[in-house]
Amino acid sequence: MGKNKKIKGGGLVYSTNKELMSDIFSGINLGGDGGDELENNKNRNDDVVRVWIDKRNRGGKEVSVIKGVSGKDEELKALAKELKTKCGVGGSVKDGEIIIQGNHRDKIITILSSKGYSNVKKAGG
Repeated sequence: MGKNKKIKGGGLVYSTNKELMSDIFSGINLGGDGGDELENNKNRNDDVVRVWIDKRNRGGKEVSVIKGVSGKDEELKALAKELKTKCGVGGSVKDGEIIIQGNHRDKIITILSSKGYSNVKKAGG
């Protein structure tokens, strides 16, 4: 069977040819190792999360900026949504930072600590 031929039968292949098998399965993740949840908890404990208060270029209004939270963009958006809901304000996620409207630094630190982030610190003014 040549390398350029398509495999029929829904992709089910019985072969001992290692070259053929490596070509077929290259780039495919064949199993869930289940380590994602453990990795997320590990990242939470290792992160040094800083909560800043910022007024620059915002028309004199204060915002709380959370820096240092690692994770995918979807995870940051989910965390931002939870923080916005619990603080009762708006906000956004930009450039890996979570921005919450208003000075809610103490409340944000309490929420993040309860979610498992061990190194949450006040920063800035």
